[in-house]
Amino acid sequence: MTDWWKSAVLYQVYPRSFQDSDGDGIGDLNGIRARLDHFVALGIDAVWISPIFPSPMADFGYDVADYTGIDARFGTLADFDALVAAAHARGLKLLLDFVPNHSSDQHPWFVGSRSSRTNPKRDWYLWADPAPDGGPPNNWISDFGGPTWTYDDRTGQYYEHAFLAEQPDLNWRNPDLRAAMYAAMRFWFDRGVDGFRIDVLWHMVKAAGFPDNPPNPDYRPGMGAMHRVLQTNSTDQPEVHAIAAEMRAVADEDSDRVLIGEIYLPVPDLMAYYGTPERPEVQLPFNFQLIDVVWDAPTLHRIIAEYEAALPPGAWPNWVLGNHDRPRVATKRGQAQARVAAMLLLTLRGTPTLYYGDELGLEDVAIPAPEVQDPRELREPGIGLGRDPVRTPMPWDASEGAGFTTATPWLPLNPDHRTGNVATQAADPTSLLNLHRELLSLRRTHQALATGDLTLLTSNPAILAYHRGPDVLILLNLTDTPASYALPPGNWHHLASTLPNPASPEPTIELAPNEGLILRRQSSPAQAGA
Repeated sequence: MTDWWKSAVLYQVYPRSFQDSDGDGIGDLNGIRARLDHFVALGIDAVWISPIFPSPMADFGYDVADYTGIDARFGTLADFDALVAAAHARGLKLLLDFVPNHSSDQHPWFVGSRSSRTNPKRDWYLWADPAPDGGPPNNWISDFGGPTWTYDDRTGQYYEHAFLAEQPDLNWRNPDLRAAMYAAMRFWFDRGVDGFRIDVLWHMVKAAGFPDNPPNPDYRPGMGAMHRVLQTNSTDQPEVHAIAAEMRAVADEDSDRVLIGEIYLPVPDLMAYYGTPERPEVQLPFNFQLIDVVWDAPTLHRIIAEYEAALPPGAWPNWVLGNHDRPRVATKRGQAQARVAAMLLLTLRGTPTLYYGDELGLEDVAIPAPEVQDPRELREPGIGLGRDPVRTPMPWDASEGAGFTTATPWLPLNPDHRTGNVATQAADPTSLLNLHRELLSLRRTHQALATGDLTLLTSNPAILAYHRGPDVLILLNLTDTPASYALPPGNWHHLASTLPNPASPEPTIELAPNEGLILRRQSSPAQAGA
């Protein structure tokens, strides 16, 4: 195996919003294929596509009705095969989103399961008798608000769903269900898929007997109803690790495949999902710390150090700034710090994942109430949990439909799409898009930035400083005021700056407000000849 994913940069595509090829206002597979050269020009290595399987779209593809098909909104299996071939021809890897915790309630498996208590598929889902008062079996709360149980009149039991009622949870203790899901993974691997991002991996097993979850002593109104209880018994059960190891064994039936786990857990618990050398699990348990961290140098220094120290021997780190569920980095950090954040993401040790549009500095788009699509927002409106604002169409040019569509887009375009688009930024050498291109090029030409060691340096409270390898130095001013830094001994020169006209690398260098620098130490002639 080559472990290509260690030096790779991943890029998440939300397919509904990337490129519409057939004029219906929704992105599709042929649209992605038409834009593959964007990935090449940017310099990424692998494209992860959010779900494209047949779905009623109650949760926009995360309610899967067929694990081995393509939803007609996105195209056909032939279109998918053409996309894989075109991506591989450009040297790009292609990853799919695998959704194993739950299916759609319209999946034939669940249709059978709810038809009778004796149906062969009954045990493929989680069913329980009512509580003594006739209500739900326990106090579990759906991540989308409301009970995690729905009563079914036909059979007189409740079925469990961590999300919408239209997304019943699968029973991973059933060996036939497991075999069917592993067969689905092999189906896509046989079509050339290079790996999977595994949706809500830590949710996949629930405590036997369905005991209540303990109340959350830190709950406050506005957090979302799911946080009224701690998900002690409904997530992160010990048995999930055997399943992750079995998935890894399926992936390892051939070389060069990668599994990425979506896991929102504290770092010590996250580490368990790497598995052990004897029984490995996912190569990359997603590390989401940068999304919500306090954005200052001491805090970043601490979380990076703690994360690196927690990694099991041989485990490879990874970092994420945003995704289809969380506010965009430019919204959280501002446009000036979005440039610094890009340099941080692309110079830390480990595999980074970019979210589509972040290379342009897209911000969350306000969605008028009549145009809200996201069930998360519709169920608990007005408290900032909606995901539509981060899923708006990719703006490609200054045309009326931003080059995304010739129809009305399924979600509104970013208001500044006439200027905040790929074509405009590609022509501007100082743009955030071109900063990403520069940083990604440096990762390819300087191996230290891709796979070199990381050494955090003591710094003043304004600047996060670290070495990659012995001779590459990253300095990030996380404030809006100038900040100086005393350089280590050596002959330093610029590799990149987030701003034009960086200061000369004198023994003490002054960084401008919101500036990030990459410096490289050159060997002296005497050292070079030694």
